[in-house]
Amino acid sequence: MEKLGVGFIGSGFVARFHASAWKYIKNSEITAIYNVREDSARKLSALVESQGAGRPKTYTSLYEMLSDRSVNAVWILNPNFARLDVVKVIAEEAVQNRTDLIGVCCEKPLARTADEAEEMLELIEKSGLLHGYLENQVFSPAIVRGKETVWSYGAKYTGRPYLARAAEEHGGPHSPWFWNPKLSGGGALLDMGCHSLEANRHLLSNPDKPKATLKPMIVQCAIASLKWSQEPYLSKLKSAHNADYRESPAEDYASTLVVYEDGDGSLVLSEAKTSWNFIGPGLRLTFEVLGPEYSISINSLQQELNVFFSRNVSIPPTEDFVEKQAAEQGLMPVIPNEAIAYGYLNEDRHMVESFLKTEMPDENWRDGLLVTQLLMTAYMSAEKGRKISFNPETLKGFHPKVALGEWKPKSLLESE
Repeated sequence: MEKLGVGFIGSGFVARFHASAWKYIKNSEITAIYNVREDSARKLSALVESQGAGRPKTYTSLYEMLSDRSVNAVWILNPNFARLDVVKVIAEEAVQNRTDLIGVCCEKPLARTADEAEEMLELIEKSGLLHGYLENQVFSPAIVRGKETVWSYGAKYTGRPYLARAAEEHGGPHSPWFWNPKLSGGGALLDMGCHSLEANRHLLSNPDKPKATLKPMIVQCAIASLKWSQEPYLSKLKSAHNADYRESPAEDYASTLVVYEDGDGSLVLSEAKTSWNFIGPGLRLTFEVLGPEYSISINSLQQELNVFFSRNVSIPPTEDFVEKQAAEQGLMPVIPNEAIAYGYLNEDRHMVESFLKTEMPDENWRDGLLVTQLLMTAYMSAEKGRKISFNPETLKGFHPKVALGEWKPKSLLESE
């Protein structure tokens, strides 16, 4: 195959990031977009066409899109609560040879529970399809170059890194379903901890050894609702997104520690902090790696380009300068191309090239399963108020209290 036709399942916020990256990708085009909301699919289709990335047909039937012979791979970009059902359809259509699919990619997090993630992986592997896990942060240029520098120089001459820290912070999600933990499966830990945990694991993993060499041993986590369960934000959340955090709150802050054991018996640490209560210029991503005689640091809001608008400039609310920006006046960073800076371009290019070669992507659903298992162990740790040994068997049947609507913010102070 010389050119990969890709169908998008979903046409919301994250789909637009992928569409923006596609104009830089060779040997591929977006050929179809599925969404039960036809207007949304048509808007994204128009964006794709305007960028020269394809002339995608729009579908309100998933079965019809999958039978489109111009679709050779699909990107699952719809909400968390719909992904398992979508995978069931994809797997069945592939097994019955009613598609021309060779691969499927899924946005983070792979699933809402370990059970869901295991079922999704099993369905796709039985169907014979290749699979890619869309964790953009491990493909971001700063992390790619940072890891290369750490392992080619620091680790080579003085020893492997022993600590990675990652944080993702912003003022809260865009879509109402994200705020409803019974639909999304959790709050800031599930939504963004998946990024930070996998970025840390990636930075700590020796590129010359299999990923499985780095084994999670212990997980310790604390979660809290620091802002959105308090007035006036409680009422604002109810008004804007119909989310009642008096009854079913989700965590807006999480701190997670993972202890890994390397193949030589060394213990290394991953610290991940995520929040929906950060007020600043916009989405803030920070990373640090520490080794015996070196360190690196990355901050997405420390950019080479900044803009200042005085109080005499009146701009309607926008996110043209940086995702999740909270103001349109004063001094703020401008990210020239967020799709590139956040890793979407490198990520999508890698997936396309892997599928064209009929090779399994480096970041695939087995990675997504492990991340989901780490997240569920983190929720279990937060509920019990203590560190937990990592054991996927203990996660069977486990649903976080947050997702069940049974968690209360005061539980931060409680332990089992």
